[in-house]
Amino acid sequence: MKTAAPCYYHLDMELSPERIGQVRRILAAHLRYWDLETLVEPVCQCAEALLRTIDRHAADKNTTIEMWWNGQHLITAVQDAERDIRPHYAPSGCLTQIAALSNGWGCCATAAGGKIIWFSQRARSGERAPLVPAAPAPSLREARPLPRALPLPAVAARNREEQAAEQPEPVLVGA
Repeated sequence: MKTAAPCYYHLDMELSPERIGQVRRILAAHLRYWDLETLVEPVCQCAEALLRTIDRHAADKNTTIEMWWNGQHLITAVQDAERDIRPHYAPSGCLTQIAALSNGWGCCATAAGGKIIWFSQRARSGERAPLVPAAPAPSLREARPLPRALPLPAVAARNREEQAAEQPEPVLVGA
């Protein structure tokens, strides 16, 4: 198995409803770049659920999103300034969705008084087939035997002589 290079992405932003779609596209682009196409939907759905909940319930909209890829696990963390996570625990809340779409999740407090909610996904790095040089297409040299019997100008002169020999000689009338 090919080992994957560790990858890290960090985004600080002030959250607004129109930024949520932009963040989803940014995360999807990074996952595709890291060759983790299979994780795009679950990771983006979980991140989007967290961001929408933060946008609805948090007074401070400054948010940080981080993603770590170590070759086997992708960990995504969303940090905000609100310590309270009770709105997330509602039966239709985002933590229920995150638990259903991820392999694990957790929450911890920050020193600044906020919280970090993280979730992880297991995946293998994309196995890429080694590039094999393609056989060259047959060229003109391979299609014709070399060397030619006559050089090209000699062939043209011989064709002119044959054409002249095939024409009948003019007949003179009245002489």
